[in-house]
Amino acid sequence: MRLPKMSTQGHTWVRQVKKEDEEEDPLDQLISRSGCAASHYAVQECMAQYQDWRQCQAQVQAFRDCMSEQQARRREELQRRKEQGTAHH
Repeated sequence: MRLPKMSTQGHTWVRQVKKEDEEEDPLDQLISRSGCAASHYAVQECMAQYQDWRQCQAQVQAFRDCMSEQQARRREELQRRKEQGTAHH
């Protein structure tokens, strides 16, 4: 099987420096709150270096695992709050 030729343009996965008067991107806020920012930036840095997601699978998997763990913790916390809320009624 032949893979399609990669674009010579590559990806623009360069981390932008935030100006003081700029609001932080909602996605960046979400990732920062998740505790997975380091693994997210590792994916971005890998993409900037290699411009080929296939070269960054270890970083992508680490970020995916981190986000999955964070989502599971959040579900547990929401369930706990729901149970506490119904226990007070």
